[in-house]
Amino acid sequence: MRKILLLPFIFLPVILFAQGQHTLMDTLRAQLEIVFKADQQYRLPLEGMAKKYGWNSHQVDSLYEGMSIRDSIDLGIVTHILDTYGWIGTDSIGPSGSTTLWVVIQHADPDVQKKYLPMMRTAVAQGRAHANELAYLEDRVALEEGRKQTYGTQFQLNKKTNKYIIAPIEDEPNVDRRRAAIGLEPLEDYARDAGIAYKLPASPPAKPAQGPDKNP
Repeated sequence: MRKILLLPFIFLPVILFAQGQHTLMDTLRAQLEIVFKADQQYRLPLEGMAKKYGWNSHQVDSLYEGMSIRDSIDLGIVTHILDTYGWIGTDSIGPSGSTTLWVVIQHADPDVQKKYLPMMRTAVAQGRAHANELAYLEDRVALEEGRKQTYGTQFQLNKKTNKYIIAPIEDEPNVDRRRAAIGLEPLEDYARDAGIAYKLPASPPAKPAQGPDKNP
């Protein structure tokens, strides 16, 4: 009888811990859903507003002002989560929760992006974050550091034509292999969907093998 009576006391802390963890993750998941909606609140109407009123209009300026304020709030929430719990996996906060962590960091200042990039790399390696989303952050940080991007996710404005183009890519002829490996569509399709004319360059021809030197 004594052993039976002790069982509830042995398992009660474990049950409470599990319930506490479940409640915490549910709370964080719900919080991140709000953050994502807030992040998109000013970004989704931006292009339509610019087409209607112009990029230098008061309406667009108002969206940017609201975006800046909202981004600061969201960044505080997300960095607190990351600094406290690390990059929480999709198994705990769902795919959309992990996406929200990435979205907010991607929209932050370069120093913030660089700070949390290694954390996201580790999360992707452990299957707790999305590799295709990491590619965008990798490319942004590379360009900010004066390097070429790896996956071709980032655009830049051509000041001569005033049109957007794909930013410089390292080993560009093989970019689609890298994109396919992480679930991204071919770069030509990605560029076309963004209204950018792009043609993937052909790989340079292989150099013929040289025979032994016959000169004395």
